[in-house]
Amino acid sequence: MNSIELKTYRIAFQEEAYKELNQLIKSHSYSSIYILVDSNTQHFCSRFLSENIEADVKIEWIEIEPGEEHKNISTCHEIWKTLSETGADRKSLLISLGGGIVTDIGGYAASCFKRGIDFVHVPTTLLGMVDAAIGGKNGVNLDSLKNQIGVINPPQLVLVDVGYLSTLPPEEMRSGLAEMLKHGLIANAEDFFAFEDLSQFQVDKLPELIRDSIQIKTKIAEEDPYEEGLRMALNFGHTLGHAIESYHMESSSKTKLLHGEAVAIGMILALKLSVEVLKFDQETCDKASRIISTYFKPVEFSEEDISNLKTYLKHDKKNSAGNINFVLLEDIGRPKINCKVSDEQIKKAFAYYKSLSK
Repeated sequence: MNSIELKTYRIAFQEEAYKELNQLIKSHSYSSIYILVDSNTQHFCSRFLSENIEADVKIEWIEIEPGEEHKNISTCHEIWKTLSETGADRKSLLISLGGGIVTDIGGYAASCFKRGIDFVHVPTTLLGMVDAAIGGKNGVNLDSLKNQIGVINPPQLVLVDVGYLSTLPPEEMRSGLAEMLKHGLIANAEDFFAFEDLSQFQVDKLPELIRDSIQIKTKIAEEDPYEEGLRMALNFGHTLGHAIESYHMESSSKTKLLHGEAVAIGMILALKLSVEVLKFDQETCDKASRIISTYFKPVEFSEEDISNLKTYLKHDKKNSAGNINFVLLEDIGRPKINCKVSDEQIKKAFAYYKSLSK
């Protein structure tokens, strides 16, 4: 499978990706290599990566705790301490082996250490492959608020090997699927409706579908690297999705949701809001919402929950001048950014979401 050549980095696939990684290591003459993992990827994935790296310099492993609650500055501080204490310098390379949390933390830590060292992402989850490791965004959470601290800085290389997906539980695969569905909704109806009938889904087509999804994101990110306009379309479903994810992470009475699980809810809500605000076709909204609902279990929201979510909406990164901005759809493949939505319309969207589970 051919690599994707971007302005500042490459995305390489399968066996060819390891050749590109080793060529990068050789051509840059790195003084040392650090591989960042969490305890899950250390157990399930580290051996395979280590068997495929060719390097004449020392390789150090840095292990962090898994989970969204550890995606913070404290974890970065521990990484920076380890790098410093073991002699890392400006010519060191950091490879992040893991899901979106690991690559987000790794990219941010590398971008800050000694004002920036090279880094490579090796995503091991579907979410990481199609979203988190792509586009140059790296960052951490501020308490329960998602991705409030970070930088936009591209890696040297993203290595995509679908073999790592065999280590994932089903819920993690679904979490990544949410972002693939999003890419289809904002860019290409054919890509979205490819997931309409699971019985027709062929596993051997997964690398191709992943590559298609990556190309949608990279095309948008290349045109608007610093999220000044077009790139905001990638936040479809994320305004309420991030609020729902943060609320469930912080509330002791709620079950935590994976990123994709929260975004799936956010996309259904955004589809209904698109009907209310932009006259998006209701029948298409129903069809798309049913497809998303096929993959994700319904979550209950009380009136109190919906009211509490407004606090988290105020911290969304797309906001400006005190306004909460939504990405909505005029049609599939035609997103519109900076849409204003009323409280009443949000309530209608939640009522619509609830009706789907009846």
